[in-house]
Amino acid sequence: MKQASHEAALEVRADIWLWAARMYKTRSLCKQAIDGGKVDVNGAGCKPSKALHVGDRVRLTRGEERLELEILALSELRGPASVAQMLYRETEESRLAREQIREERRLSGAGLNRPPTRPNKQERRELRRLKDFP
Repeated sequence: MKQASHEAALEVRADIWLWAARMYKTRSLCKQAIDGGKVDVNGAGCKPSKALHVGDRVRLTRGEERLELEILALSELRGPASVAQMLYRETEESRLAREQIREERRLSGAGLNRPPTRPNKQERRELRRLKDFP
């Protein structure tokens, strides 16, 4: 059993830090992301047990979102979001790239091709015929 110490941790496992920093919802999701190659530490891949230190750079992917973070503090405990945000700082390049991708997605309509108008009676009948066809 671990003993509680009042000293700041010098290193923390990668999966625990990602969970404490609220990058993923559960530790098992952190482990899956690391094993899947979605997390890099200091430009190299890592394992869930990799020791993270203050000043390390973490690059991770969550869905379509890519983040590059600098570790400012270490924690083994998952606290409120306001405390978790104090554990890292997102790089300026990462933030600008995310905002640019978000804007491009918004302008493109997120890939939805909507018809210009609602279908009329004849088009609705044709759609029904197509859908009922086995």
